[in-house]
Amino acid sequence: MTEVIEFTVNGRVIRAEGFDPNMTLLSYLRDVLYLTGAKNGCGQGHCGACTVIVNGKAQRSCLLRLGKAAGARIETVEALAKGGQLHPLQEAFIEAGAIQCGFCTPGMLMAAKALLDRNPDPTEHEIRQALKDNLCRCTGYASILRAVKNAAHRMRTGDVTRPSAAAPTAAWQVVGESVTRKDAWDKVTGTLKYADDLYTPGMLYARALRSAYPHAEVLGVDTSQAEKVPGVAAVLTADDVPGLNRFGLINADQPVLANDKVRYVGDAIACVYAETVGAAEEALERIRVQYRELEVVSTPQRAMEPDAPLIHEQGNVLVEHHVRKGDVAAAFEQADVIVENDYYTPFVEHAYLEPEACLAIPDGEGGVTVQVGSQGPYVDHKQIVASLGLPEERVRVVHTPMGGGFGGKEDITVQILAALGVLHTGRPVKMVLPRPESMRVSTKRHAMWMHYKHAAALDGRLLAVEAQIIGDTGAYGSVGPAVLFRSATFGAGPYEVPNVKIDCYAVYTNNPPCGAMRGFGSPEAAFASDCQVDELAARLGMDPFEFRLRNALQAGSITATGHHVLESVGIKECLTAVRESLSQDKLPEPSAGTRLGVGISAAYKNVGLGPGLDDRAGSIAELDRAGHLIVRGGCIDMGQGQDTVMAQIAAQTLQVPYRDVRIITGDTATCPDSYMTTASRATLLQGRSVHMAVTKLRDLLLQYAVSEYDLNRQTVDLKDGQIVDPSTGTTLSLSELAQRAAEQGYALSAEAYYTAPECYDNLQFDEKLFQKDPEKYRVHVAYCFCAQACILEVNESNGEVRVLKVIAAQDVGKAIHPQNIHGQMEGGVVMGMGYGLTEEFVVDHGYVVTDTLRKFKIPRITDAPDIVTLIVENPHSLGPFGAKGMAELSLSSSAPAIANAIHDALGVRIRQLPITPAKISAALRGS
Repeated sequence: MTEVIEFTVNGRVIRAEGFDPNMTLLSYLRDVLYLTGAKNGCGQGHCGACTVIVNGKAQRSCLLRLGKAAGARIETVEALAKGGQLHPLQEAFIEAGAIQCGFCTPGMLMAAKALLDRNPDPTEHEIRQALKDNLCRCTGYASILRAVKNAAHRMRTGDVTRPSAAAPTAAWQVVGESVTRKDAWDKVTGTLKYADDLYTPGMLYARALRSAYPHAEVLGVDTSQAEKVPGVAAVLTADDVPGLNRFGLINADQPVLANDKVRYVGDAIACVYAETVGAAEEALERIRVQYRELEVVSTPQRAMEPDAPLIHEQGNVLVEHHVRKGDVAAAFEQADVIVENDYYTPFVEHAYLEPEACLAIPDGEGGVTVQVGSQGPYVDHKQIVASLGLPEERVRVVHTPMGGGFGGKEDITVQILAALGVLHTGRPVKMVLPRPESMRVSTKRHAMWMHYKHAAALDGRLLAVEAQIIGDTGAYGSVGPAVLFRSATFGAGPYEVPNVKIDCYAVYTNNPPCGAMRGFGSPEAAFASDCQVDELAARLGMDPFEFRLRNALQAGSITATGHHVLESVGIKECLTAVRESLSQDKLPEPSAGTRLGVGISAAYKNVGLGPGLDDRAGSIAELDRAGHLIVRGGCIDMGQGQDTVMAQIAAQTLQVPYRDVRIITGDTATCPDSYMTTASRATLLQGRSVHMAVTKLRDLLLQYAVSEYDLNRQTVDLKDGQIVDPSTGTTLSLSELAQRAAEQGYALSAEAYYTAPECYDNLQFDEKLFQKDPEKYRVHVAYCFCAQACILEVNESNGEVRVLKVIAAQDVGKAIHPQNIHGQMEGGVVMGMGYGLTEEFVVDHGYVVTDTLRKFKIPRITDAPDIVTLIVENPHSLGPFGAKGMAELSLSSSAPAIANAIHDALGVRIRQLPITPAKISAALRGS
């Protein structure tokens, strides 16, 4: 007799008949009921993204077996809103800006609802405890705490007062206003579909066989037994790749399917396509691979030795960069104070909550459409086309919402393998990486070894910086050359230093590949260089703020690489804002057995791609038949709120209501190429192209109105969403204009591209060339600046650190959406705190040790400090309304501020991240 398991979901009686009782509730909700609001972030109970309410209690549904759900009353996020009216929690999350990528949001909401259902007036401590099993990598938790507090107050009191700062969506004057995000409703209701939420009839599931060794020759692959597994449609190897069997963002050095050599444990050797995930996994176990093990090169130091095995034929040093300015040797001879130290920063996992996923679908004409959450759909498109050997028009990439990226979704992971399955089977293919495989395969933040030497004069002038930086770029290049270029560029910090010598090396090893991660080479250098600056100030007996202000860049300064920066240099304003905020409140009393410490830091980073690439973004602006504005662009939103910002720019440019603007991005068939969302470039580059396209559309609308309605070209104007001509007394709505154009078959559409000024990689400063042509030393089009103060306490007996408060200031040019900026800063502070104190992706001789989110130790809501965020506006002439990028830099100052605060508390300096209690205790014993 078939077992029937009965329970209720959102008030509906469910009879699960014929299902394995060991199936997880999460799988049943998603794969059977298609209630995809609960997310599969890890499948191990470590992230909380799958949280639902079971019999009144928050429950991680990936841990609950279907058989244990018998008789249960289950609530999911889909039932939180009633009759089109959002629940107070959903409203509060929107109003507080507690939504970024949105992947954690349904789980957070359900955990919060379970709390408020049983305790309508929780303390902050009780809120933190209730949400401690729910991770968020984006927000830093501050806005989530605010949202739950506000919802609790509203539910208790019936007070429905809304924040007064937000502009109404009917307005067009929205630049500088914290309007409701375009994606807010879909994210709080759980209706937004990420790639793993997509289902289609006849879909196959793909799983890849990964290398058993970090470094080995592949002598043979036998798939014959795997092909016999029931439900398996295909098993593909390197011989089945019709085009280029390599991919990569800068150099195509990584195999789609390895056939002769594996260079890390994430290399794919074969890929199975089957009717079920279970069949695919069974087939993987039956594939036989014959290897010949090679020496594992596990450190860049070993890789740089003359007798080291070659990981790639061209050599183990992928790239090197050398900064030269002034006479460093002479400066050190004249110096009054010299500080010289070694620093280390580890590999770091991005830990975006949405694992890599895509759905590839045949287009019926021999081509494929790939739906994927990627930072660069056009960049993916180019690599997929090359490997499939298809014409460009036969491959379409469509961006799906992203559950976080932070740089880690720039690289190809599942896209080519899924598309390859479509090509060979003619059927749709979904490929989703389980969390351990995601952590094994995906790129990391570079581990770096840094030797720094600083010189200063007694009057506080920085005289020289000398550094050697070696970055472990892992098995493949990814964007390693560009990351180490940024480490070189920003290696001296946001200071004017007359004499600089910095040597940077990106080195291949048999560790997982390292690529882009938030900050892109600048946080590593910022940790070392600003700890050095702090030590210099202490040696000189100077206030750490004063020493930094004494040397900080300003408009007209020349950077370490020789760039004459003429505008939008807000580092002094950031330092001043942090100092003033710090002075306003009395420092807290330390807890028993702890010492209080205060540390500060400063950093800067590029906006835009820099040298070597055409830094270009495109937009199409058009009116639909209803007179609404549609803007298509290439840069995508990965949770930072870019679509909202583009809508604000478009609305204000055309003077139409923000609510009437729709943003479409990342479809290679319908949207212009804007490269990718990276390098804090989207607001400036994509924003400029949106402004240009909408301005062209405005001119087109006026021309069309003049020709169709016999208006006066000299007096006609577009104001408040209407065509007006005072000389004739005519007023036309845009919907009327659009309808007439549609009837005539006339497209009201305009396209524009913005290309940033050319940048150069002249890192060897030459005074004669500079005097002749200073623009040749422009390394980036713009820079963003930040400063932080960290207040913490350290337990003297065990070395445990508790961050109490962080004050962060950032120069953003112009704040288009202040709430989004505060959210990015709060999230960056907490991500940087994790970088400083707990996070380390451990690899042991090429084998991944940190294979779960729990082992990686990202901060939880119980760890999040009080955060004060201060926006500094120092407009840039190239940016839309003066805006420039900011989201990456917000973490760069956290780790050095923490290290400097620990020194302030205990008198010891820790120069290796993460700064664990064991390292602090060892330093105290050593002192």
